[in-house]
Amino acid sequence: MTETLASAAPLAPRRPHSFTHHGLTVQDDWAWLRDPGYPDVKDQAVLDYLAAENDWFESAMAPHKPLMDRLFAEMKGRIKEDDSSVPQKDGDYIYWRAFETGAQYRKWYRKPVAGGEDQLILDEPALAEGHDYFRLGAMSVSPDGRYLAYAIDDDGSERFEARIKDLFTGEILPEVIPNTLSALVWTSDSRGLLYGLANENWRTDNARLHRLGDPVESDVELFHEDDEGFRVSVGLTSSEKWIVISTGDHVTTEAWLVPADDPTAAPLLVAARQPSREYDVDEHDGTLYIRTNDTHPNFRLVKASLDAPADWEEIIAPDDHFYLTDFTLFKNFYVTEGRQDGLDQIELRDYASHAAKRLSFPEASYSASLDDNPEYDVTKLRIGYESMVTPDTIYDYHLAEGRFELLKVQEIPSGYDAARYSTERLMIPARDGTQIPVSIVYHKDFPRDGSASLHLYGYGAYGLAMEPGFSTARLSLLDRGFAFALAHIRGGDDLGQQWYLDGKLDKRTNTFTDFVDVAKGLIERGYTTRGRISISGGSAGGELMGAVINSDPDLWGAVVAHVPFVDVLNTMLDESLPLTPGEWPEWGNPVEDKAAFETILGYDPYSNVTAQDYPPLLVTAGLNDPRVTYWEPAKWVAKLRATKTDGNALLLKTNMGAGHGGKSGRFESLHETAEEFAFILWQLGVAD
Repeated sequence: MTETLASAAPLAPRRPHSFTHHGLTVQDDWAWLRDPGYPDVKDQAVLDYLAAENDWFESAMAPHKPLMDRLFAEMKGRIKEDDSSVPQKDGDYIYWRAFETGAQYRKWYRKPVAGGEDQLILDEPALAEGHDYFRLGAMSVSPDGRYLAYAIDDDGSERFEARIKDLFTGEILPEVIPNTLSALVWTSDSRGLLYGLANENWRTDNARLHRLGDPVESDVELFHEDDEGFRVSVGLTSSEKWIVISTGDHVTTEAWLVPADDPTAAPLLVAARQPSREYDVDEHDGTLYIRTNDTHPNFRLVKASLDAPADWEEIIAPDDHFYLTDFTLFKNFYVTEGRQDGLDQIELRDYASHAAKRLSFPEASYSASLDDNPEYDVTKLRIGYESMVTPDTIYDYHLAEGRFELLKVQEIPSGYDAARYSTERLMIPARDGTQIPVSIVYHKDFPRDGSASLHLYGYGAYGLAMEPGFSTARLSLLDRGFAFALAHIRGGDDLGQQWYLDGKLDKRTNTFTDFVDVAKGLIERGYTTRGRISISGGSAGGELMGAVINSDPDLWGAVVAHVPFVDVLNTMLDESLPLTPGEWPEWGNPVEDKAAFETILGYDPYSNVTAQDYPPLLVTAGLNDPRVTYWEPAKWVAKLRATKTDGNALLLKTNMGAGHGGKSGRFESLHETAEEFAFILWQLGVAD
């Protein structure tokens, strides 16, 4: 590697390397950036290169520090520092969480319903002290209210350490469970805890039972999954009578039930796995309720008896326009959630007729869902609502009266007037004629003559919808004259499960062309012009960034790719990586399938870097990231540096002590957003 100077970008040397598969040879001259000892990265040449890129990032951004500082101050000023959640009753206690002024992390509290002092049950700032990174994972209070099980990650590797606290005495119990990667589920007697361990390949292939007071080494494995592509999870039915052990990949699931009061009893299989059939299960008064896509991609709801759990009777038929995304059972009624032509819907149903009462919301484009509803027998529902102009809002919906009670609206201390902004939902045709929804927000005086800047965000993978929600950070772009648009491209499930299926495997390129066509459609409608568009995406959305700068580099004025999944072919060929076998249903299996190999090779961002001008690009990575390994963005940037023909900025920032989500803490993460926005404003020449 060449010596890095403040005035010269680092150049990672080519080390010729190639491989041949299915008779096709692929050149990969920066393969050496993968440390063979990963996840323990000690290769000095690799570390030197990442450090040099970080130095280059710092030197490039240094002149813009005043702008970054202003952006950070704006974003921080919109956060209520001493914020707290709306309290919620669960059993004998009322629970809530709160930030103190200046704190990066929350404290968790409760107090008895019968009256008494507030009790601090978990102190995140104390747990995070001395660590550069901290994340609270699963947490669960035992049914008797005495014990709190919680899991923490202090390096971003997503290998959590589970601990148990006696809330009556304040004592941390001696048993510590390392390498958990699951929910934490209590047994009915509050003496047992179910969890799953991540194996050496970061796959949860088991469900285990720990008994309080017993050595962790003696914990019992209740379930083991032999398919290396499947992941095991644990949960609890709404009635808390049954523990659900589920296993599956992106397209196939299987569920088993064990009594919560007898977890070592023989598990009850709900329905044996069938390829490409997904289902999830809950229980009410001895009847199983099951959401499944067995007959239609938009799912239906069926029921079955515990005696014949695989004998399903349909109660809600599938619908081409309504996508059933979830259901929640309560003692006297149940709730279905879904999207009607892409818009969130919440429906209340009774167990006798299953007739639906749909709740109504005031805006044409919004995000709405059930919020925290921990109890089974309720007379009101906690509901969350927001839109691109409406801050996060919490309601209680009173069932008997059919009435919404406003509990909290997200407070913005520096001030916010929703009337200053407008939001729309557009439909823009893709090149194959498919209408792509676009959610857009902008200042009321935004010009429609093509002169303005626009930021376009996309993801388009794993069937994850992009909700048109609120962002305080986004206001820093809107108030500088930007429009902000969300492209609801295929690959997500924004318009139903078929929308997802039409953006994966051999249809993967629909995701990329949809994004490009949305950008061109926004230009045609006068929202912006070519070269005035900044774009961003992370993980699989980073793959999207890589694909569209290869195909249409001149459209974009600035690009930010967070932890981008850009070395797709190499990752999908490597069965030793944590996620690879479970990812084959999403991307294809190029190890065995030549057609999948050729499809991935055709769009893989790293493989398709060519000698052309590229737009300004900021790339982020995490050294401890188990989802998108650090070498993917590093190899991509190295190849771009050696290949591209322009003089535009190309920056790589690797968080050396963080993982997939970047830095932790509510203010530390704002610093990274301020860097991103400063880069965009710099590259688009937007005066501050």
